[in-house]
Amino acid sequence: MTSLFPALRGATADRPALRFGDRSLTYAQLAAATGALAGRLAQYDRVAVWATAELETAVAVVAALEAGVAAVPLNPKSGEKELGHILNDSTPGLLLVPPGTELPAAVGDLERVDIDVHGTVGGTAPDSAARDGDPALVVYTSGTTGPPKGAVLPRRAIATTLDALAEAWQWTSDDILVHGLPLFHVHGLVLGILGPLRRGGSVRHLGRFSTEGVARELNAGATMLFGVPTMYHRIAETLAGDPGLVKALGGARLLVSGSAALPVHDHERITAMTGRRVIERYGMTETLMNTSVRADGEPRAGTVGVPLPGVELRLVEEDGSPIMSYDGETVGEIQVRGPNLFTEYLNRPDATAAAFTADGWFRTGDMAVRDADGYVRIVGRKATDLIKSGGYKIGAGEIENALLEHPGVREAAVTGEPDPDLGERIVAWIVPEDPQSAPSLDELADHVAARLAPHKRPRVVHHLTALPRNDMGKIMKRALHG
Repeated sequence: MTSLFPALRGATADRPALRFGDRSLTYAQLAAATGALAGRLAQYDRVAVWATAELETAVAVVAALEAGVAAVPLNPKSGEKELGHILNDSTPGLLLVPPGTELPAAVGDLERVDIDVHGTVGGTAPDSAARDGDPALVVYTSGTTGPPKGAVLPRRAIATTLDALAEAWQWTSDDILVHGLPLFHVHGLVLGILGPLRRGGSVRHLGRFSTEGVARELNAGATMLFGVPTMYHRIAETLAGDPGLVKALGGARLLVSGSAALPVHDHERITAMTGRRVIERYGMTETLMNTSVRADGEPRAGTVGVPLPGVELRLVEEDGSPIMSYDGETVGEIQVRGPNLFTEYLNRPDATAAAFTADGWFRTGDMAVRDADGYVRIVGRKATDLIKSGGYKIGAGEIENALLEHPGVREAAVTGEPDPDLGERIVAWIVPEDPQSAPSLDELADHVAARLAPHKRPRVVHHLTALPRNDMGKIMKRALHG
């Protein structure tokens, strides 16, 4: 088996690898800790990891991968019912836990092993017979349409995605990544922890995101920042009064946003204040990363760039026929094919079969338009963000971006609801900057129509104090109803 992390066995052993707050490990120390734990895990097919934002989670997942064992990261905030489902579905052999953690009753029957981040320096993981196609992670989807499904990610997918990102982002062992993302999702765990370790670089995890932490770490030598739109929105809001944060972002080599679309007005505010552009990439649990704006490419705000090396991407009509020419206007569903894809939904052959076309394209459910030069712009999810109104197919995302350009709008979401004349009418859900002077429907409709087209204007507006979001900052549109 080829190790996913050559630096654990190579000449960079004394380099910093991981830092969480005031706790850190060099590559030599990480090799010792993971090597000791890997020896204990090798007898299992799968192990669960209580994925807190701590050093122990990184050690546990790397140890499992070094042992050739699949890791199942668990969200510590999950409810008892969801935890019970995930454990019954994945049947892990044991649960790896940071010492001193109090666990809920749902995991009480599973053997617990406390993670020791210390080991004898010089030790390495035992050799494993794992192959590129063998499972590396089983990551459970959010379960918006039923119980969460376990996406089985092979070792090959992790290696190819991280290597493709390294090429696109010019990511090297000299880079130091800072982020405050949770470690039970692909973004924080695969990109944010395994990515730096595969490159032989280092990561400084903030524990919890804060603009102060970002400024401190970037000003102390970190070169890259990963975040989600809510984090970058907080950064954009803070910049005007924080010269230290302006300096920090201005000195960063790469600012990357993902997991949801970053509103164009936040792109523009950050660039205006710092001179740096945030780049976006597009991926999902089942596919890891599909596209990205390249470090040496044009950072076009509102797009997720071009397909990564090795990834095939196409847009298709509702009947599944491919869109043959790209004009930046025609909306289609994204389908992808390549070595970055998951192999199956665990124990769900029906769902796995339904997710793929007969010739191996994965149906993402994401709707997009594509420019003639290959740049992709996501306009929403097929299930919740594609609005069919007056004979037009409209993506909610572009209307949301237009609404966010209105000075009276702090947050915005757009949905469709049945309409006897139009088929669906466009509904705007607004968090106003000032609740006492919230913009009216007519004002917002004129604002959108002037920027996009008259048929894209909202017909209904609801004013809220906050939009419902999940732990990655994505708006939960199914919770919005009149």
